[in-house]
Amino acid sequence: MVSADEFSQMALSLPGVYTAPHFERTAYRTKKRIFATHLGKQNTVNIKLNPVEQSTFCDIGGGAVEAVNNKWGLQGWTQFNLQQVVPQILADALAVAHEMAQ
Repeated sequence: MVSADEFSQMALSLPGVYTAPHFERTAYRTKKRIFATHLGKQNTVNIKLNPVEQSTFCDIGGGAVEAVNNKWGLQGWTQFNLQQVVPQILADALAVAHEMAQ
């Protein structure tokens, strides 16, 4: 389990990351793009991965990680349930997404 504060600390510890409002979510972004969003009321995080990485994280996520169930999921957006996800898996996914957002 990862708390909302722990997730925020993980994301903001990456170089050049800042937050901004994004509809009903909080976006975590670099100068170039959003790479993660947090929806507090559902305690979920969406992270932008490429299709291969998305498949890998879904496979190792033990039910806590799944492709977003719409066209965004086909573009690599992947949902992580903060109540269930292993912290290291979340940290690894954030690092991958952050690197792609540079």
